[in-house]
Amino acid sequence: METAEIRRRWLQFFEGKGHTVVPSAPLIYDDPNLLFVNAGMVPFKPYFLGQATPTFTRATSVQKCVRTGDIEEVGKTSRHGTFFQMNGNFSFGDYFKEDAIKFAWELLTTHQSQGGYGLDADRLWPTVFESDDEAYAIWKDVIGVDAARITRRDANDNYWSMGVPGPGGPCSEIFFDRGAEYGVEGGPAVDEDRYMEIWNLVFMQYELSAVRSKADFDVAGELPRRNIDTGMGLERMASVLQGVDNLYEIDEVYPVLDMAAEMTGKRYGANSGQSAASSHPDDVHLRVVADHVRSSLMLIGDGVTPGNEGRGYVLRRMLRRAVRAMRLLGYADPALPHLVPISMERMSQSYPELKTDFARISQIAYAEEEAFRRTLVAGTTILDTAVAKARQATDQQAGSDKPVLTGDQAFSLHDTYGFPIDLTLEMAAEQGVSVDEAGFRRLMDEQRQRAKADAKAKKAGHGDVAVWTQLREAGATEFLAYETLQAEASVRGLVANGSAVEQLEPGQSGQVVLDRTSFYAESGGQIADEGIIVTPAGRLKVVDVQRPVKGLIAHTVEVLDGPVRVGEGVQTQVDPEWRISACQAHSGTHVVHAALREVLGPSALQSGSYNKPGYLRLDFAWNSALSPETRSEIEEVSNLALRRDLPVAAQYMTLPEAKEWGAIALFGETYDEQVRVIEIGGPWSRELCGGTHVAHSSQIGALTLTGESSVGSGVRRLEAFVGIDAMRYLAKERALVADLTSMTKAQPGELKDKISEMLTRIKDAERELARLKQQQMAAAAGSLVEQAKDVFGVRFIGHHDDAIDADAARAMATDLRAKLGDATPSVVAVGGVSKGRPVIVIATNAPAREWRVKAGDLVKVAAGVLGGGGGGKPDLAQGGGQDASKLGAAIAEVEHTVGRTVTN
Repeated sequence: METAEIRRRWLQFFEGKGHTVVPSAPLIYDDPNLLFVNAGMVPFKPYFLGQATPTFTRATSVQKCVRTGDIEEVGKTSRHGTFFQMNGNFSFGDYFKEDAIKFAWELLTTHQSQGGYGLDADRLWPTVFESDDEAYAIWKDVIGVDAARITRRDANDNYWSMGVPGPGGPCSEIFFDRGAEYGVEGGPAVDEDRYMEIWNLVFMQYELSAVRSKADFDVAGELPRRNIDTGMGLERMASVLQGVDNLYEIDEVYPVLDMAAEMTGKRYGANSGQSAASSHPDDVHLRVVADHVRSSLMLIGDGVTPGNEGRGYVLRRMLRRAVRAMRLLGYADPALPHLVPISMERMSQSYPELKTDFARISQIAYAEEEAFRRTLVAGTTILDTAVAKARQATDQQAGSDKPVLTGDQAFSLHDTYGFPIDLTLEMAAEQGVSVDEAGFRRLMDEQRQRAKADAKAKKAGHGDVAVWTQLREAGATEFLAYETLQAEASVRGLVANGSAVEQLEPGQSGQVVLDRTSFYAESGGQIADEGIIVTPAGRLKVVDVQRPVKGLIAHTVEVLDGPVRVGEGVQTQVDPEWRISACQAHSGTHVVHAALREVLGPSALQSGSYNKPGYLRLDFAWNSALSPETRSEIEEVSNLALRRDLPVAAQYMTLPEAKEWGAIALFGETYDEQVRVIEIGGPWSRELCGGTHVAHSSQIGALTLTGESSVGSGVRRLEAFVGIDAMRYLAKERALVADLTSMTKAQPGELKDKISEMLTRIKDAERELARLKQQQMAAAAGSLVEQAKDVFGVRFIGHHDDAIDADAARAMATDLRAKLGDATPSVVAVGGVSKGRPVIVIATNAPAREWRVKAGDLVKVAAGVLGGGGGGKPDLAQGGGQDASKLGAAIAEVEHTVGRTVTN
């Protein structure tokens, strides 16, 4: 049975049991504590925590999930994977243990011809929490499972919580016996390889007051409404029903692995009698490719783009690990164009949007592979330099062993250049150099600890929602921003420093929660409104507006005068100039997006935006810079839309209806069952959006593109001004043109040619100056050679000139050394000034180095006098410092050091 069919049967079964089918939420979810959705219940957390009330009492879903905590273990075992799908059925105060167990048993054991999965009931082993007699009795007496196959387990295995105070409860897991070839008899408590967990039923019935660990918690009492949260791993069930060993061999994953094996000339499992247990490097690499290609496909599909932090870094790491694994398998050419389409074909059976959006997805993936291939070239050069330094350090330390690349160098290659440690280890070994892997791991661990501390701090800043949850229980904030700029309201709550207070005094800052508001709360790329709240005793300046929990709006304010108290009547007053400028910017973003797609095609899809009064920026999928002509065309299409005075309208509908209507759902956004679609000019622009907008496109006024740049692999950014800010920008450019025409005595139309002509003359003059300078240096070199000193048998030239920069100093030093020849030991020290700082270059010939006179040692002496540092090779080294007036003293100290070296 194909995975897509297993998924379809799940949803069909539970829909038939009265469950509302809830589509999978995007992997990017609006939760500050999560990088990605990592469990099927995540989209339902607000319901379980009491932060929101569901419109249904029964729900079912197949949720896309990504977990990256064990990314280093991917491929090494048959269990670890990054992307997976979790089938879930949920009850919110409706059915409980008995029905949840009955549903699971029915679906698992019903014959496939009747819509079930057709598993042998005698191969199913339930487990229950050690003290959950109720669940045990249901399995034994209602379902009829033999008591010998029902296992009681402790809280480490069969109790669930969110890890924080809140709902929790015992679990009942269902295991499938895969047979004697997978391990010993005795049930899941004995062997969880043979007995594979396929379903977990969580009975959410208690309020936990403290959670110290998975098995150590305090139970405050029963929940007022008992809930069910179940999860069945789709990939695990697929491996069971398809008769394969592991998730890498199911129909949605194996075709990529098979293609990777064909491309590299490898045979999966060839080095082991059973591929599931094989840890041969080739099999590990093939599994890494299969897993990471699929995960990357799904992440890009949900709007993640490669980057250097957060979600983008995880995606970049997986793409590069896949490319790296192909390289280790012997395939050096671009691999993703062969692999990603195969994954798309398999996954699009369940997620057809992957096929629709494949042009954008593939563009981003292939651009990242190409960027990594360039990184490999650059990183190899950097690695070669580091290896050379390691060899040099070994040469200078008598009795030292094999050259060692330090942990700092390996970490820098990994952290700064994206060079994987395994690649560093491999290439260093090829050159006979070992790597301080322990030092690298220590630095990596320190980085992880910093990241955890940052994440903990971030979580602390967002995680304590108790005060907001209590305020939300009094009711949702009525949102009036679409209808009016002013509203009468009452103060429902005040918060200062994270705690509820009864009043805020003049000079204090805090948050104000009202029963209704005309202020727009920041979301969808649009920043919050500014304005004031008028109270009976004074005014509050509104500096930010956010939604700390769903349905609740909090205004961050500065109390200008008069205290504000809970229960008082107030008036919200949005700054009208702020709002109209914000509307112009947000509608302008939609216009630019539509113009972009008209000019570049549908794959140029928005991946992020930000707009504030007068300004907008839009990130979109594209892997090359836009030409000036293309930017001009986008700007022209946008302004033609403004001139046509297109109507702007908002309509409400269900998400499926909106998608069928052609509305674009933007990445990273989560949507309710009813969505708001903003339409500009009918089908020309239809997007799901919760922002504020103008009524007609002409009200945007004017739109001027001001910049286009790269913000990551396959992602470009457009910036623009709108309205009066666009006019001000153009006025500044006009003033600049006027100044240039005045300075050059040319007409505006002649400026380009005039400036080009001037630049040509400047370049010619610079070349002539450089030629004259070289002539002067050559003449001076002859004189300096004649004046070379004898320092205990070493011919020494010391010269400094403030007119010499670093490049000239290096050229002069090497030229003088060549003129001195190799007949006798020679040392040259040339000083100059570069960007206001002293620079010194020292060159030695071979006879001097035989006398232990090395440039690298001498330049450190000179740099010490100059108040700086330096280094280099024994034959040529460069240093610098802070005080150019000490160049003469530095060269004199070099001369003395030469004498001391040859006489000791």
